[in-house]
Amino acid sequence: MTTPTEPMVRADGTYPTVDLRKPVTFATVVQTRVHGVDGANPGPGLRSNLDYFLEAIDIAQGYGGRSDLLLFHEFPITGFSDWTREQHYRIAIEVPGPEVDEVVRKAKQHNCYIVFGTYARDEKDWPGHILHLMVMVTPDGRVIKHWKQRNVRGMFPGSEQYTSVIYDVYDRFVEMYGLDAVIPVERTDIGNIAMSAVQFEPELFRCMAMKGAEIICRVATGGFESDDMRLTSYHNSVYTMICNNSVSTHGRNRGFFEEEAFGGPGRSAIYGPRGVELAKAGPFETKKMAVIPIAEFRARHRIPDLHMQLYRPVLDQYRERYDHSLYLKQLPQDKRDAFRYFQENARWTHFW
Repeated sequence: MTTPTEPMVRADGTYPTVDLRKPVTFATVVQTRVHGVDGANPGPGLRSNLDYFLEAIDIAQGYGGRSDLLLFHEFPITGFSDWTREQHYRIAIEVPGPEVDEVVRKAKQHNCYIVFGTYARDEKDWPGHILHLMVMVTPDGRVIKHWKQRNVRGMFPGSEQYTSVIYDVYDRFVEMYGLDAVIPVERTDIGNIAMSAVQFEPELFRCMAMKGAEIICRVATGGFESDDMRLTSYHNSVYTMICNNSVSTHGRNRGFFEEEAFGGPGRSAIYGPRGVELAKAGPFETKKMAVIPIAEFRARHRIPDLHMQLYRPVLDQYRERYDHSLYLKQLPQDKRDAFRYFQENARWTHFW
């Protein structure tokens, strides 16, 4: 277990940083289509998705001004579809790995940070687990991966996600990587960046802000609630970027209608402190840029002013619907098995 060399949250309202490369950061959401690869023969689909991902990076940097940060949606390489668990595991990529290596070359070429989500596998440390990661590729070629903190539960009738997130393997995750890695914030020369595919859990983003996040990169597939994103900025006085997939102009993604819950595709956006909308996309493939005066912002910014003494007694008595680390005891074999497993282990009645 690793131990942070400094407190995760400073007592004086400040937060750790590194020197900025310049006083202004050009940040862009790149809204592209999502295409789930063929679970029975994933190779061609992965190659096609990766080729288009690389092309989209060039397109985004090719007109309308160059960006320091490009944010793509949740699954630009693997796509998202209705696979069996065995197919899903084969589709998951290695991070770092050959696909990400090609993205690294683009980050170096364009001297920019590239952030995206992916399904991944780690045969050495997490054999059998399908990981849900956020990935940041830096201009100097580093590959940074952040695990998704938790999956939403109770959304899909009779089924649940079986991907391994931090909450479901919490004990071993903390033992291996330390508490600071549960809610990480990357200190970069364009700002302090946090990344997440989580929705509907404002406490997570409050913690990111308390640890010094200045720009929170969020991703979605198939839809999101705009207010969930806007209020992240409003309540924490940070910049929030959300990238969703576009509507598909090349055929419907297998296993899903084009317009699902939470508004369907499109509407990627960038919000400034106090929830001001700085940029917003329509339904189609596009890029939207915002100029972040990061040096000026940092000079006056402090972590959230939270009166924790009021809330700590309530939070200390709260018990989750189900315990953490359940996937260390048993890995569900499919979505229906995951549904059964969580029903059996739910602390609350009428869990679904």
